[in-house]
Amino acid sequence: MNFLDNNQRIKLKEILTVICLNYQIEMIGQTKKQETQKNNTDILNKFISSKEIEGCSTRTLNYYKYNITKMLDTINIPIDEITTEILRNYLADYKSNSNAVMVTIDNIRRTLATLFVWLENEDYIVKSPVRRIHKVKATKKVKETFTDENLEKLRDTCSNLRDLAILELLISTGMRVGELTRLNIADINF
Repeated sequence: MNFLDNNQRIKLKEILTVICLNYQIEMIGQTKKQETQKNNTDILNKFISSKEIEGCSTRTLNYYKYNITKMLDTINIPIDEITTEILRNYLADYKSNSNAVMVTIDNIRRTLATLFVWLENEDYIVKSPVRRIHKVKATKKVKETFTDENLEKLRDTCSNLRDLAILELLISTGMRVGELTRLNIADINF
């Protein structure tokens, strides 16, 4: 008001209105967050597609997608700006917040390592930040085996020939119960 008279202010408003019509005004913080999420999602989809072509199972692909999406949503920065320290903090927070065992943490670390090696190979990043995060040591739980006496007790509880055959197959081959349930008679070479 100190520099322009009323007519000049009206003319300035008209000119600025016309000029500003060519621009879109957005909230910078929200737009950047949305752009980051979109870019991260695009890269993740390319990674999943690449792993699918390599022959990974649907279960593995879903596991990759779940863990990577969870990490990206938690840290919420562009994938090429993720550092070793950010990933270490993410894994530590994940362990403390979910009470996950060390094997689970190492599985997540391996998933992230797979992603970042792929990003490095595809030239999205220069060096994988997971390289300096070493394998997580987990205690191995040794499963007890059945004694001969316990096996005989199990055999005695079988009420028919089918149950006995199932038990003997499990004992003699060491196969998992899930493998047994997927087994068909046609799969067996007598």
